[in-house]
Amino acid sequence: MNTMAPAKACPFSNAAADFDPFDLTDPFPFYAYAREEAPVFYSDKLGYWVVSRHADIKAVFDNWQVFSSENAQAPIRPLGKPGRAVMKAGGFTAYSGLSARIPPDHTRIRKVAQSCFGPRRFKSIEPQIYEIVNREIDKFAHKGRADFFRDFAYDVPAYVLFRLVGVPEADVPRVKSWAVSRALLTWGDLSDEEQIPHVHNMVEYWAYCRALVAAAHAEPGDNLPGDMVRAQQAGAEITDDEIAGVLYSVLFAGHETTTTLLTNALREVLLAPDQWEKLKADPDKWTAATEEFLRFSPSIVAWRRRALQDAEIGGVSIPKGANILLLLGSANRDATVFDQPDRLEVDRPNARNHLSFGYGIHFCLGQQLSKLEFGIAMRELARRLPSLRLVPRQDFTFAHNTSFRVPTALHIEWDL
Repeated sequence: MNTMAPAKACPFSNAAADFDPFDLTDPFPFYAYAREEAPVFYSDKLGYWVVSRHADIKAVFDNWQVFSSENAQAPIRPLGKPGRAVMKAGGFTAYSGLSARIPPDHTRIRKVAQSCFGPRRFKSIEPQIYEIVNREIDKFAHKGRADFFRDFAYDVPAYVLFRLVGVPEADVPRVKSWAVSRALLTWGDLSDEEQIPHVHNMVEYWAYCRALVAAAHAEPGDNLPGDMVRAQQAGAEITDDEIAGVLYSVLFAGHETTTTLLTNALREVLLAPDQWEKLKADPDKWTAATEEFLRFSPSIVAWRRRALQDAEIGGVSIPKGANILLLLGSANRDATVFDQPDRLEVDRPNARNHLSFGYGIHFCLGQQLSKLEFGIAMRELARRLPSLRLVPRQDFTFAHNTSFRVPTALHIEWDL
């Protein structure tokens, strides 16, 4: 879709029939339609109840006793028999670090993870974030043109996160490829045959996470696995496989979402020149503006829950066992919460009311790191490349899945 094209009249007539859960090119017109006409509807294409309003989604997140996170990491399209055989043969026993767990296990594991993955760790790595960001800008600044997604956003969050976790930079391509496979298997629509190479990647990915824990036992480093192993040795109630599960989640969500946030935010701010000029004139605004970019163009536009009993959402009866898709990207543009929600406004006073990091007990553990990285990266880009602009007449396309609005490219240019 060419985002420079004029807006078209709303093409929707029936929410359930018109909903395409895997096309994230520009889902926002449908979201607006759903909020007005069918805020809670059943999608036959997915077999999920779909929820679009801010208040309803927030209430679901807040009621974890009724709306369980147990399906948050389950494949949208179940693994085929060949894929399950590969996983079994490869010893794949991974389980969600936190996002698909429920209390009391969630509470117990999150307490340990949060004690290790917090402000002290992030503050200690801040100088390294500046070094990584400027090193990567150096690689293309002299060229006058780049694919921002591939040349900067794809690797920078991984380099930052992997220093925290103790992953060598040489392993970045491997771990990034495993993250792509995990996203496609969990939120994509792959056939049994298409799943096979990605299933092999998951077996390797899980073995790698377990090896990081074993290495931390042998020689605990100044990093996240080392911190968690030391906590375990000091009496914290967490097993080696649970530590590996946290790493399995962090090594995916901890960089993929920031990669997407950086790319989507740069695209949107360059499409709104008045906002770009405002941020260049006052770089200190980037910190607060982060919340508005998270609201306006989030990395994750949909997340899942399952009803553990007969329930009600927005006046609609939801049966026990029902799967639920929460449209976070829709909640973030709900006019009952945000004034002129389809406008990017970096000074928006209540932008932090977005639901891009979830809400309640599963609120994103790594949100502080993501915002820290984002602010540093965007300030340095604006400082070093003030004439930055989008290459004209490009189409903006996104990976085919239900939840992660991942761009495939973003072509930029600047004056030398």
